[in-house]
Amino acid sequence: MINKVKNILSKDVVKVFSLNAMATLVKMLTGFVSIKIVAVLIGPPGIALLGQLSNFSSIFLSLSTGGISNGITKYVAQHQESQKKVNLYLQTSVWIIGIFTLISSLILIFGSGYFSQLILKSDKYQSVILIFGITLILYSLNNLLLSVLNGYKHFKLYIRINIAGSIVSLIFSAVLAYFYGVYGALLASVTYQSVVLIVTFISCLKSKWFTIESFFGRFSKFSATRLAHYSLMTLVSAATVPVSQLMIRSKIVEKASLHDAGIWEGINKISGMYLMVITTSLAIYYLPRFSEIVKQSELRKEIMSAYRLLIPTLIVISLTVFFLQKWLILILFNSDFLSMRQLFPFQLIGDFFKVASWILSFQMVAKSMSKLYVITEIITISVLVISSFLLINHYGVYGATVSYAITYIFYFILMVIVFRKLIFNKE
Repeated sequence: MINKVKNILSKDVVKVFSLNAMATLVKMLTGFVSIKIVAVLIGPPGIALLGQLSNFSSIFLSLSTGGISNGITKYVAQHQESQKKVNLYLQTSVWIIGIFTLISSLILIFGSGYFSQLILKSDKYQSVILIFGITLILYSLNNLLLSVLNGYKHFKLYIRINIAGSIVSLIFSAVLAYFYGVYGALLASVTYQSVVLIVTFISCLKSKWFTIESFFGRFSKFSATRLAHYSLMTLVSAATVPVSQLMIRSKIVEKASLHDAGIWEGINKISGMYLMVITTSLAIYYLPRFSEIVKQSELRKEIMSAYRLLIPTLIVISLTVFFLQKWLILILFNSDFLSMRQLFPFQLIGDFFKVASWILSFQMVAKSMSKLYVITEIITISVLVISSFLLINHYGVYGATVSYAITYIFYFILMVIVFRKLIFNKE
């Protein structure tokens, strides 16, 4: 029994989860403090605006990288024994990211007034969009370096940078929200990720693989075609997930109130925070791991191992969140958010099936199954939006969480059907 425990603890995935748990703990603690400060300073309506901007900015953050971050991780992991091949992908990535970032920045800069009115219902936040456009290149470069680190499996360094990002986020959000209220909170949400580039760059300078020459060279049509599969997948997600949340939030405001939209945003933030340890570990460990596996039997074994590790962890965390929901609301937010308690049951059910489905859906990312990914993503988001609209009409904000649960139960069943041969065929 002791040897079996030692064997489990010695596995790379457990080491990654342990390291990532530390980073997640820091991120959760800083997130708790940040959300608490912002919630107290700007209240539910302000949180709703912050959610609107967060969804909007995530679209452009994805667009600025050309959607190739997962592709960089995959091909660095796949060709890490050949620096020549890796450099070809990196150099092509710089061209792609440079072009997409320039286009995205110009759209934000020249459309700042329009987007401020469209997303935040006021032109007084135009400068927030403008600053976001100017600093977008810093985020893109940081994302590129992190994707390479992940591909090389430099887990410790990757996680240290994430910890630094959490601390920077806390400082930015707290200081700017304190001095500038809603405006400061909005500004912090679109700029803190760019500042982390300083930490990432200094950290990468110490890595053996890092040379300036690795990133500057010719554009490879072959590499670009391979990366384009990931671009398609990421850009579809960028166009569907945030837009669907914008639509659902607007529907809640229309049928209920801005306050209820803030309550819904609050439950999403709690979900995002406690799922962080699982979702980031999926990206850090399983994306490069799934990418390098060739044999079906080995891949099935890795998937089953993931379920044995992740599902019990998720159940424990979910039950803890459910029984401590009142205290979580009061600690993270304040008594104005207590009506959020009615949203927890279906939100937690949706979270469970989301993670269960992600373990399978990561195969589509790791194996460049872009067409299948796009089809299933569009179908799932359509189910989410349509069911949300119908249920919000009848049940208000409560209907949004019911729809969320229904959607990810559906998505899990869809993933089981799609990957049934991989799961059940033991040949």
